[in-house]
Amino acid sequence: MRPPVRGAGRLLSGAGLAAALLLPAAVPAQAAPLPRVPAADGKKGQELPGMPSALDPEADEVSCTPASRQEAKKQDWSRQRLDLDRLHRHSTGAGVTVALIGTGVAPDANGLGGRVTAQGAAADDCVGHGTFLAGLIAGTGGGSPRLAGVAPGAKILALRGTDRRGQPDSALVVDALREAAAARAGVIAVAVALPRQDAALSSAVAEARRAGAVVIAAATPDPPPRGGADEPASRTYWPAGEPGVLSVADMLPDGTRPKGSLPTGGIDLAAPGAGVVSGGPRGDGHYLGGGVPVATAYAAGAAAAVRAAHPGGSPDDVIRRLTATAYPADIPQLDAYAAVTTVLGGPAASTGAERAADPVSVRDTASADRATGRATLFVLLGSAGVLAVLWAGFALSRARARGWQPAQASRTEP
Repeated sequence: MRPPVRGAGRLLSGAGLAAALLLPAAVPAQAAPLPRVPAADGKKGQELPGMPSALDPEADEVSCTPASRQEAKKQDWSRQRLDLDRLHRHSTGAGVTVALIGTGVAPDANGLGGRVTAQGAAADDCVGHGTFLAGLIAGTGGGSPRLAGVAPGAKILALRGTDRRGQPDSALVVDALREAAAARAGVIAVAVALPRQDAALSSAVAEARRAGAVVIAAATPDPPPRGGADEPASRTYWPAGEPGVLSVADMLPDGTRPKGSLPTGGIDLAAPGAGVVSGGPRGDGHYLGGGVPVATAYAAGAAAAVRAAHPGGSPDDVIRRLTATAYPADIPQLDAYAAVTTVLGGPAASTGAERAADPVSVRDTASADRATGRATLFVLLGSAGVLAVLWAGFALSRARARGWQPAQASRTEP
């Protein structure tokens, strides 16, 4: 991986946070145009509107995110980092359903038409964030194939985990998890992070895992605007903190987390999460977005690609494959191509069932160790015998030369 040009990290951090936190001004008649955000790959020429993760919760009226009139001119850094062009030669996630729990998904969005199941409120993505994430998971790119998602052959089951403005709701997340489990979704991506754990949430996660789903969740919420100098304390967010859930955080091109990220522990995987291009619920234009939900979407797409390529693997097998093939770092970095193509467990490659975590059998070497000990002792004794014979011969030749007299006598004789 080539290091980014100097200054790209600072530029990317600002661009990623701006893309994730921009709140469009709410006015009764029409939403204000979204600010243009520069690309975060250190290159010029890629400025697109920012995709917010939520709308202003205090506005009197809800004004949905307007359609973008800008189209991306090139593939962004995140797709190059994940090697999606090569990945799609091996797996597109075909046959796998990814349940996306967020702000909803527009069923007829560009690049997603015909592959989204969304009912009721889940089909109304006013914020646009859920549709943006769905494009990263399973979008075809529309008229821009190089902007396809990780698993463009997968299907999306859209579920609401927030209110219409994008504010997380624990009860909605619980209901969505149960609905995804009932629908037998192969992958469940929870794009929201809740500050508290409760029994209903834990039960819903366990139910989803028993149903055979790979559950992937945002490790933290997007950071709020900083009003003070104090750093927030590290804490666990949910459902990322539940046992068996893959906890995902965002990263910059240099592999570090963006400045100002909320601290937490137990992160399993990092994925691109700033300056990322995708579409929205209205129009054919593109946006730039970032944050932990974006990284979560990329990990969910990779899980779908793995499930399609290795259908015999259990949810735990899929998670082990994603983490075992990740690029080694303080937080392992997602490598979607390696996750699909790496041969793990030897015989699993031919049987179609992954056994990457099979216990290692250690051969009993006690008998061999005893035989080795005996051979070593024999060599030592033999060597000692040879030395004794040589010394005896030397001593006899010296004695003969002295006429068999003691050495002291020979030295004092006049």
